Amino acid sequence: GFEVTLLDRSLDDANAAFDRAKKARPPHFFLSETADKIAIGSIEDGSDAIREADWVCEAIFENLNAKQGLFSLIEPLLKPDAMISTNTSGLEIALLSEGRSPSFCRRFLGTHFFNPPRYLKLLELIPTPLTDPKIVEELTQFLEERAARRVVLAKDTPGFIANRYGMWCMYKAVHTAEKLGLTVEQTDLITGPYLGRPKSGSFRLNDLVGIDVMDAIATNLIDRCEHDPHTNILRSPNSIEFLKEKGWLGSKSRQGYYRKEGRELVALDLYTQAYREMQRPEITSITEYGRLPFPERLQKGLNAIDEAGEFLRHYLVPSLQYANAIKEEVSHNVQDFDRVMQWGFGWQAGPFEMIDIIGAEKLGISGGRFYEGAKIRGFDGEQFKPNPEPGFATVHDFPVVDEGEGYRLRDFGDGISGLCLTHQMGVWSPETVRSVGELLSSGRIGRMVLTSEGRAYGAGYDLKHLLACIESEDFEQIDASLREFQELGMLIGTIPSVAAVFGFCLGGGFEMAASCSMIAASAESQIGLPEMLVGVVPGGGGTGIMRLRNQSDAKSLVNAITLIAAGHTAKNADEARELGFLRRADKTIYHPDRVLTEAISLARDVIVSPRPVWAEVAGPAVGMADRELEQKNKRGELSEYDLQIGDLVKPILGRASSFEHACEMERAAFIQLCQDGLTQARMKHMVETNKPLRN
Repeated sequence: GFEVTLLDRSLDDANAAFDRAKKARPPHFFLSETADKIAIGSIEDGSDAIREADWVCEAIFENLNAKQGLFSLIEPLLKPDAMISTNTSGLEIALLSEGRSPSFCRRFLGTHFFNPPRYLKLLELIPTPLTDPKIVEELTQFLEERAARRVVLAKDTPGFIANRYGMWCMYKAVHTAEKLGLTVEQTDLITGPYLGRPKSGSFRLNDLVGIDVMDAIATNLIDRCEHDPHTNILRSPNSIEFLKEKGWLGSKSRQGYYRKEGRELVALDLYTQAYREMQRPEITSITEYGRLPFPERLQKGLNAIDEAGEFLRHYLVPSLQYANAIKEEVSHNVQDFDRVMQWGFGWQAGPFEMIDIIGAEKLGISGGRFYEGAKIRGFDGEQFKPNPEPGFATVHDFPVVDEGEGYRLRDFGDGISGLCLTHQMGVWSPETVRSVGELLSSGRIGRMVLTSEGRAYGAGYDLKHLLACIESEDFEQIDASLREFQELGMLIGTIPSVAAVFGFCLGGGFEMAASCSMIAASAESQIGLPEMLVGVVPGGGGTGIMRLRNQSDAKSLVNAITLIAAGHTAKNADEARELGFLRRADKTIYHPDRVLTEAISLARDVIVSPRPVWAEVAGPAVGMADRELEQKNKRGELSEYDLQIGDLVKPILGRASSFEHACEMERAAFIQLCQDGLTQARMKHMVETNKPLRN
């Protein structure tokens, strides 16, 4: 919703760079057409844009003189109340403001975004001693409420928190792997999800960041942190030196520690310095402990007598000790330090949380625990309670007032109940459907937010229950279960309610969300009706819901039929609205940590809207859908069995006479498909592998 102008040295430079940005994978934009709203120009011709801007953010290359020269050029153009910031990743902010006017300096600070900002919510905010504290407060509020950021206030030191510590850890991992004779694949296996970090591990992360970027940041830190006795770690390991000389800088040059050859990925051998076929390492402790809760996994891993244990003792222990050594220099408290690594690097736990898990005394760190309940140990040794953050409340911040099979009922305040599913993926089982139905039928719920305490809002209906019924040939039970699920959706529709959606909102999860008065969806939610991937049609009223939302004309109805028959899922909430899964009144919540609080706010005023009248639809819709699905089959997008499923979808949306009739038809089609061996194979494959089978 912001008016944005992007300026570069010349219009050609700006267009060339922006064209690359538009083609980025994963994409920077939720919808490709959003890019068309951004104005492109040159510094020379963009003076009007600078004069009109409320915020000017500099993000040119990391060179002190170049940045100072740019500020000198644009300062006369700034509005008196315009914000001015730099996105530098390591240069001290005070150095960049030298020579500028008092007015400029009071409005100037660092806004260090993390790349790609769509997926990484952290922003390090770095004021100088000359920055007006009121400006810091106002910008923090704007960034957290309007720009989908989580802000951490960092001290104006080289690299701030993220690069000072994060880059040290990245280099330390490479040095350790080379010292211990580990492969890049072994190292990435150890430093990925096993260590509570993203799948990229260490070497894939290096490729994503870029070897040249790593080298520039490391060199800057070595030059500017002469007082730090530990910066020797930032000197190039053999493999980084080799890659620099070759110009193999990672993903941007299509090769670094990994390279794609055809469809295969090959890896750099750290010792021969040649690429070879990928190896699939097996490490005993990772196999044994990989599924344990993180604290237990971490403790056992450090004591393991294998490659992972040896790596953690040589890498993790010094890394935690280094965090403790620099904490007061770079951060205001250990929670800020931990949050930077969690929100900017995707770590499950920050270094000080890990120190508490392992035990500070075992690491030679004095002072005891850093966290005690809701309190944090400050640098003065005294415990303090951080300021509350009601805007970022989670379900666990609200009291439980009741619970039943598969749900907890929480008090969200203001007469709003929080109906929170407890399955880790928000799956609806028959028992959960029944217990929730009994709760809602009791009349105890006035206003409601429907959400989940798990990793996702709702991944669908319980496939294991369906398979059990199929194996016992109890198709009457399937019909009864689906009928109860459909009736639950209708019951939800009678209550003023908002679905707080995040992660997956698929199949049955979508059907229950769509039954609510409104959906508040996290922008990155995957939303849709992919039942075709397990060989069935929607069974919780999804066909009727999509019919009502797409009955304005034949083209819209064809789109709905095709979406269901092809099992298409929207990759984000904005796309879901374009495809017709979300209504125009449903809200996209761009801040990943504000979905619940925004949903609660919406629930205070939301009203129940009567179900739209079931209208007649233009006759040619079914025939048009036939042609569309046949074309997808010819292009290899749909199998012959997919077409058979589509043949059952078309009459439900095209010929049902009412919502209730559509529900009856979808149950009949669902049961018919459950009796087919191809559907049974799809369901079994999904349960066993969590991947679809396109038979």
